[in-house]
Amino acid sequence: MTVDAQGFKQAMRHCAGAVALVTVGREPGQRTGLTVTSACSLSDNPPSVLVCVNRNASAHERIRAERHFVINFLNEDHALLALTFSGQKGVNGDDRFAFGRWTTGATGAPVLEDAVAAFDCVLAQELETKTHSIFIGEVQHVRAVTTVDPLIYLRSGFQSVRNIHDPITLGDVDARRVSWNEFS
Repeated sequence: MTVDAQGFKQAMRHCAGAVALVTVGREPGQRTGLTVTSACSLSDNPPSVLVCVNRNASAHERIRAERHFVINFLNEDHALLALTFSGQKGVNGDDRFAFGRWTTGATGAPVLEDAVAAFDCVLAQELETKTHSIFIGEVQHVRAVTTVDPLIYLRSGFQSVRNIHDPITLGDVDARRVSWNEFS
């Protein structure tokens, strides 16, 4: 059985993803970045993350050339910034950094000052698929802001986690006497 691209995309719209900006470039005028929901932790030994980047994205070749990048996880106030870095606002390359408050990370790459979390990485490994590269970054520095809520992408739009109703916590599961064994 084959899955068509449209059916796949429709199903993925129901899977919430943290929204992040992947940024690269040491020098003003040479920086670029993109919006992703394909970034996540990989390991804590050594601390590492991974991100999937389309080979057509401007940041793809820059990450390969500079061998560093930052994954900036956005907060709920960053929806416009996410649209800007996705190319939907007609702003490209270094011009995208006119929006938001930026600083320079340990690797020299741009770090969003009020990101929920920012992982400044050196490129440790690259795996290629048909259309994307999976970049594995070894984390050199991390910043976290605990006073803001993350931005997520769900059902074709940006959402705040505060919009998600009835979260279930481990305490709720224990209170209902549901055993983890029932899930296996």
